[in-house]
Amino acid sequence: MTTPKHFVSAATIVLNDKNEILLIKGPLRGWEMPGGIVEEGESLKAAAIRETKEESGIDIEVVKFCGIFQNVERAICNTLFLAKAIGGETTTSSESLEVGFFPIKEALEMVTIKNFRQRIEYCLNENTHPFYVEF
Repeated sequence: MTTPKHFVSAATIVLNDKNEILLIKGPLRGWEMPGGIVEEGESLKAAAIRETKEESGIDIEVVKFCGIFQNVERAICNTLFLAKAIGGETTTSSESLEVGFFPIKEALEMVTIKNFRQRIEYCLNENTHPFYVEF
């Protein structure tokens, strides 16, 4: 029997005091929410905070765990959190060519990967929490 190998990621839907969403523009997938792989010995929440800071320069406070999107075929579990911006300044990195806060409607139009847009919509709709989506 082979040892299972899964990737677990943590991503955040970050809102500022103007109710705008933080997006990063990655080099491969275009506009998306910040997030990435959880490191060994790291909590999901800590990974969400770290990845957001690394990719955007923004400090956050996690408000709520929203749910999970699981890519069964690729063995990836994407955990999603709702967060609020509490400091820092938007900064690009090797993982983010552009960074900014955008009005919700505009942000949803900018995100072109369908299940990324769906993740944002689910996180913003408390009636869906907690969610578990397989694809």
